[in-house]
Amino acid sequence: AALQESGVDCTFLHFRCIIIVYVLRDVLDCVGYTNVSIIAADGDWSIAAAMLENPCLNDAVEVIGVHYPGTQTVKEALLTEKKLWSSEDYSTFNDDIGAGCWACILNQNYVNGRMTSTISWNLIASYYDNLPFGRDGLMTAEEPWSGHYVVESPIWMTAHTTQFTQPGWFYLQTVGNLTHGGSYVALTDSKGNLTIIIETMTHNHSQCIRPPLPHFDVSPQNATFQLIGYFAHLTDLQVWYSKLDFETKKDTLFQRSSPVNVYNGSFTLKLDVDEVYTITTVKTGQRGSYPEPPKSRRFPKNYSDDFTVDNPPFSEAPYFADQTGVFEYFRNSTDNGPHAFTLRQVVPERPVTWVRDADQTISIIGDYNLNVSCDVLIETPITGGVFVAARVDQGGGSVREAKGVFYWIYANGTYKVTNDIGGQRVLAEGLSGTREGVWYTLTLSVKGYLATGMLNGYPLWKNAVVLEPKNGWAALGTLSFEYAQFDHFEVNAE
Repeated sequence: AALQESGVDCTFLHFRCIIIVYVLRDVLDCVGYTNVSIIAADGDWSIAAAMLENPCLNDAVEVIGVHYPGTQTVKEALLTEKKLWSSEDYSTFNDDIGAGCWACILNQNYVNGRMTSTISWNLIASYYDNLPFGRDGLMTAEEPWSGHYVVESPIWMTAHTTQFTQPGWFYLQTVGNLTHGGSYVALTDSKGNLTIIIETMTHNHSQCIRPPLPHFDVSPQNATFQLIGYFAHLTDLQVWYSKLDFETKKDTLFQRSSPVNVYNGSFTLKLDVDEVYTITTVKTGQRGSYPEPPKSRRFPKNYSDDFTVDNPPFSEAPYFADQTGVFEYFRNSTDNGPHAFTLRQVVPERPVTWVRDADQTISIIGDYNLNVSCDVLIETPITGGVFVAARVDQGGGSVREAKGVFYWIYANGTYKVTNDIGGQRVLAEGLSGTREGVWYTLTLSVKGYLATGMLNGYPLWKNAVVLEPKNGWAALGTLSFEYAQFDHFEVNAE
């Protein structure tokens, strides 16, 4: 819909998708990866109709994958007789309502949509909280400087399924909705094991971020299950239980209960609202344990990094979060002095993007009103430029609208101070004498409504008035997708 609103020919894009699948299948087969399957098309269900019309496309696709299906499928997808996956789902704040969302869709994606896989975006919310989709993971670990993490309630909703099934198990067809609301699914390994997962999440306590759920009612009930065939001979089953208690705020999360007795293949459960049960033959379930996490604390008020890491275990520097472009450790072979090790922006041309990213590259860090200092090296003659920034207020898919205090120098010998990453709102500008291939030290100080900038320790501009934003991240970046280097980065909080 967004593409159509922007005037993009979606029929052409759909045709391109089909061609890409063809080519990808041929390439994989030619290099010997015949056992690698293609999941398509990670959007809506529209590829299903194309697969019914095109046998070659149908043969190339192993799994139809969709994003945020709202537990529903379409008849064309069922007619393909392909595996159906919710290849991206959840994306919801990980409080108890998020846990209710996750418990609900883990069951109902199969009950309503016959989807046999549901993949959470994302697994661990490990990025700055104020970025888009903050805490939209099954657990939270967003303070690498403190080591603090939180095992959120969605983790335990996951365990109700994943601890009692394995890849290769399959859903039984006798699944569905409970009489007074809620759902149940049953899976087996065809070796005598059985796992039943029951959820009774109420509408207001299971709202996913997208799409909105239609209204439904859930009330307390007794539910009787009749086992048939091989399972009719079972005499008892293991029970694991969770209760999201929105009244007392005292949840019960993934606790082992007394086994349920089975009489003549039948057992009855007394179900309340906002509960999850796992009834299973599998006896290996365990809640597990983890050490007490380190205490939460804010980003250090004073932080510096000279990027001197000879053999880094990762290409990214700690605590920086690239929003556009890629910033990596770099061994500067042309400088054996103070800038032998640097951080470098390494993407020289604009990539194909998922959202409308900024035309500039930017990596953010910290969470205070900060004074920022950094050595910078422009590598692109004439048109090149770099910046340091403070109080940056947007990232992710909104980075193009980011405001803050951006202090730019350019290879053409000028500087500019802007209130936005796009450079439209100019606070100060003039001559700087800067050029490519020379290291400069930029220092940006922001206090209250006033900002001041220095170049190599000397004032270049001062008292630029900054009315908003009042806080945000520090950042560094480039004017375009160009090579540039950064060194001796330092932030100091007020």
